[in-house]
Amino acid sequence: MKHMSLARSLFVLLFPALLALPACAQLPGEYGALPPTVVAALKRAQVPPSALSALVVSVDNRAEERLRFRASVPVNPASVMKLVTTYAAMDLLGADYTWNTRFYTDGTIDQGVLRGNLYVRGDGDPKFVLERIQAAFFALQDKGVRVVMGDIILDHSAFELAATDPGAFDGEGLRPYNATPDALLVNFKSVVLTFQPDGASGVARVISEPPMAGLAIDATVPLARVGERCGDWRGGLQARFDDANSIRFEGRYPQSCGELKWPVAYQDPASYAARAMEGLWRASGGAITGHARSGLTPPGVTLLHEALSLPLSDIITDVNQWSNNVMAQQVYLTLGRLVPTPAPQPVMSQGSVTNPLLPMRPARFERSREVLENWWKRTFGIRSAVPVMDNGSGLSREERITPEALANLLRHASRHPQGERFASSLSIAGVSGTAARMARAPGSAARGNAQLKTGTLRDVTGIAGYVNAANGARYVVVGFVNHPNAPAARPALEALVEWTAAQQD
Repeated sequence: MKHMSLARSLFVLLFPALLALPACAQLPGEYGALPPTVVAALKRAQVPPSALSALVVSVDNRAEERLRFRASVPVNPASVMKLVTTYAAMDLLGADYTWNTRFYTDGTIDQGVLRGNLYVRGDGDPKFVLERIQAAFFALQDKGVRVVMGDIILDHSAFELAATDPGAFDGEGLRPYNATPDALLVNFKSVVLTFQPDGASGVARVISEPPMAGLAIDATVPLARVGERCGDWRGGLQARFDDANSIRFEGRYPQSCGELKWPVAYQDPASYAARAMEGLWRASGGAITGHARSGLTPPGVTLLHEALSLPLSDIITDVNQWSNNVMAQQVYLTLGRLVPTPAPQPVMSQGSVTNPLLPMRPARFERSREVLENWWKRTFGIRSAVPVMDNGSGLSREERITPEALANLLRHASRHPQGERFASSLSIAGVSGTAARMARAPGSAARGNAQLKTGTLRDVTGIAGYVNAANGARYVVVGFVNHPNAPAARPALEALVEWTAAQQD
């Protein structure tokens, strides 16, 4: 109900603007000033113009508008909403902000033996992956911790989140994009299965990462008949994920597929971190008499090691170029750890120590919404409609923003001291990230000249970012289609970007 009231508030704020739209905005149902290539693509997709919202405006102070079409209408932005989360983080936390996973003990170290528990306290690191976990374990071993005479206790308390079903959004709980956030997010809660066909043995060998304590995975799967096409090889495996202690394969693997990888979200996400951390500790050469388990870090413990994350500027590049949902939610929740103040937030100091002037608290999504709303009003003014936020990643049916508001954000970012670092986090049309498949036509004006964030849900397609045009100007381009045929209308948004890049006067 909270989101519904926010949506109604947005409508109240926007209604006068809708009445005052200039002639070039056009009313729903009219193609009006839309470029012919955009119109043609919409017609091919069988999408009416009323489903499109778009704005093309220069980044300079004159804010020259090249195109405005239903730009004040709130829409579901899908993953394009990550631009709001990542820019707010750049502004509030700073490009060099880091998360710090800390390792403590309540015992003593003697001749390679830690007599006590090893505590691992998460700080919300969005990319605490295998290589970095192993590096932390090797650092602990270099400090004399080779055998833990106790347990490895994992502290997730920096985030206060209710248990959720990772498949609740679309019923695809084993898809890594549905991984849920965690203060101690270990390797995105995913298992990567690699299948290597061995024709001489008649099987495909199965290699899994990371090593998971207490999880048995079939080491081989029979090969399919000779000549069978790759096709739906995942379905052909008939994988069984119904037991948290095993992954089994009752089908076959086509040899024609060659070596392939299958990343899957572990079927029991609540136990993933404990299984993975214990398995990785043992695989790194460490020993433990107990087990890894969840718990709280008690007072009076001794700090053994600090594992700093990658800087925020690197994190948001993964978020925006590859549209990583759980990383975006980690960043969004980190904003919720800030205590809102009327004045602009002080910036985190670089390094491993948090600036004491910046108060922190356990993160909750409602706190993130509060912080972002306050930041939005300070940054864009109280008359600017605040986006309707849910989890900050765009993986939501409830999030809403207007193209006008998003364009204002992108124009503001272009003048920010860290604006170039923010823009460089976006995909480049025809070159990198999720926009790499765009602008492939010979002579494309957009190829290499557009920095973009894309977004897609079942009924949504969107695009937003910066375009350097042939006339030397730099434009903000925002476009969304909310319609059951939205995925088929992606070429219309690509045509909008191409049209902008080709501007000559």
